[in-house]
Amino acid sequence: MARSLLPVALLALLALLAGLPAARDPREPDVFCGACRALMDEVEHDVTKARQEKTKVGSFRINPDGTQERRKIPLAQSEAFLTDLLDKVCERMNDYRLEEDPVTKEKTFKRFAPRKGDKIYKEFKKFYFYSDAYRPLKFACETIIEEFEDEILSLITQEAHQLADTLCGEKSGLCETPTNHTEL
Repeated sequence: MARSLLPVALLALLALLAGLPAARDPREPDVFCGACRALMDEVEHDVTKARQEKTKVGSFRINPDGTQERRKIPLAQSEAFLTDLLDKVCERMNDYRLEEDPVTKEKTFKRFAPRKGDKIYKEFKKFYFYSDAYRPLKFACETIIEEFEDEILSLITQEAHQLADTLCGEKSGLCETPTNHTEL
């Protein structure tokens, strides 16, 4: 009797599973594309600010003549600066909000918070905004950094232009359309 119930139970289980919606890819394209663009916007902003500054790099070894081999490079190309930047940049994803274009219905993330140094920054930071809505964006940002850290660092050190389009479109394939829509 138990053997005759086994095929029936398997069929019932298959019917139940067939009725469930297919498992969704945890990568929502709008979120990952938006996170990639927001990430690269933040990185590009910080790198642009850091390009004017220099930092000393080199060995701490002392040569036989008592000198050290040290040189100055742009801060934006310093490994320490870039590592620190990528460690902290996803914390700023709560400065973005999801907007939907009323005509095209395209969803994009736009920065709503002023940056440090802007005139209204001090006033703005008196208010505390917290929402779980930015968590998927932060998670996507961290995932992108994990998967594409080498590409991000390479683009920055090469001083590539249009970082968002290059990483988010060409390198990772997270976004299908470039941010600069050039129409004839």
